[in-house]
Amino acid sequence: MLRSSTHPDWFAASRRDLAALLSDHLHCERKAAENALSLVRRYSGDQKLVDRLTRLAHEETSHLVQVSVLIADRGLVLRPDTPNNYARALLAEVRANEPERRVDALLVAALIEARSHERLTLLAQGFAAEGDESLAALYRALGDAEDRHAELYRELAGDDVRLDELACREAEIVGALPHACRIH
Repeated sequence: MLRSSTHPDWFAASRRDLAALLSDHLHCERKAAENALSLVRRYSGDQKLVDRLTRLAHEETSHLVQVSVLIADRGLVLRPDTPNNYARALLAEVRANEPERRVDALLVAALIEARSHERLTLLAQGFAAEGDESLAALYRALGDAEDRHAELYRELAGDDVRLDELACREAEIVGALPHACRIH
């Protein structure tokens, strides 16, 4: 689904400040749950979407709890949320009128989940290489979930032509961002 790969220096940059990385991750999980619930509210007449996205929101909330516990167990303090320029730029691509808005919102969510899958997988590999198996195992499991979520959003959107357009734009956006202690 993605049209680019994360730069090889991203893991090292993300690893520099574990508290910042985990805080950003927690906020990403919260936003993912909120987004799923927002789509449920907006498209409440679509029972298939409601059923699937309420389950997804529940899973994202469980991820939020896992990351919160991890922060506490490591003696770290949750940092405040900061603006996510990646998500903001992608959301700016969502068309205003229905039914295009629905398709775009679902595809943007799919791309964000796909990028999260890629990055969580890189974190799992990087932490495994450092010998931190507990972080590696967590990120492997969370990365697998993000992959499922991306496919769910893609399926619900059902428009691969628009996906191609948005995926090209997503690659431009992610390529222009600095490497930082963030998931996106």
